[in-house]
Amino acid sequence: MLIYSMGVSVDGFINDRDGAFAWTPPSEEQFRFHLAEVSSLGGYLCGRRLYEAMLVWETDPSMRVNELRDAFADVWCALPKVVFSRTLDSVQGNARLATGSVAEEVAAALDATDRDVSIGGAGLAAEAIELGLVDELRIFRYPIVVGGGTPYLPPVTDDVPLELIETRTFGSRVIFERYRRP
Repeated sequence: MLIYSMGVSVDGFINDRDGAFAWTPPSEEQFRFHLAEVSSLGGYLCGRRLYEAMLVWETDPSMRVNELRDAFADVWCALPKVVFSRTLDSVQGNARLATGSVAEEVAAALDATDRDVSIGGAGLAAEAIELGLVDELRIFRYPIVVGGGTPYLPPVTDDVPLELIETRTFGSRVIFERYRRP
């Protein structure tokens, strides 16, 4: 199953008009939830910006400030990643640059594991959504309206029916929503 999971504002943006997302740091409860979510994955497909944002977990020892952060760094470092970029010549850690189309790389990632695979980066996920490849949406909805920025979902030409299969409200008042294509 291909999963698209990100934090969003109430009005549906993953960052604000300036490209910032300082309003999305997870509480410890959410961080534990993210650790469990990432631990269950067999692979991750990401765009360049997301890859670069997450690279600190592989390269910056200051991210390992406690057991929880150590565990996340270990899981993230071990997770096979495919990076889609037109500008990078190389990637680090357990990652490789995509050489095929989004559809080809999604198929290869899913074939390489018996676990779920996640896709991240709004542009990359938008392409996968437009191709009908995303099976599940996982939204962490933050109690803020930012009025613009990068939308979580692309505009679509046809309705995409979904089933709400899980909700959860964290102590931080962030609401987790999980939707699956029927």
